[in-house]
Amino acid sequence: MKPFLNTLITTFIAASLLLGSNSYSQSLPAATGRILLTVSGAIQHSNAERDGQPIAQFDRALLEQSGIQTLATRSEWTDGVQTFSGPLARAVLDTAGATGTTLVAVALNDYQVNIPLSDVYDYPVILATTVEGKLLTRRDKGPIWIIYPRDDYPELANPET
Repeated sequence: MKPFLNTLITTFIAASLLLGSNSYSQSLPAATGRILLTVSGAIQHSNAERDGQPIAQFDRALLEQSGIQTLATRSEWTDGVQTFSGPLARAVLDTAGATGTTLVAVALNDYQVNIPLSDVYDYPVILATTVEGKLLTRRDKGPIWIIYPRDDYPELANPET
């Protein structure tokens, strides 16, 4: 694991997948609500375009179609164990038909971090849209936090590994 990735909590609205094919089909339903997440790069399924490139846009309803998981874990950004809910990152990426080796998560403030794509398949990483049952907002550094199950996997417990 890269330093701090095992406890990464960040909001992101764009994810690019590197080193994959750009062939795609427009097979996702259109998002009708506020866009919370955009997946771009090496994807097979899209529902919109940006600069002539296919993208998969997810509103809350489309994210929830991927299934909602609940995870109770500690983080460096919250006090004690908190309960986070949202879809598994791998389910959302599978919906977009994403391939590649690196996930680039970009926050609303343009902060970005590279995450090995293998992390979302090796661990049940969730795209949390709620904490303790409360919807994440921009004020909470939302609308999405990337949550690793650090309390369930000893190798994720230390943010420096």
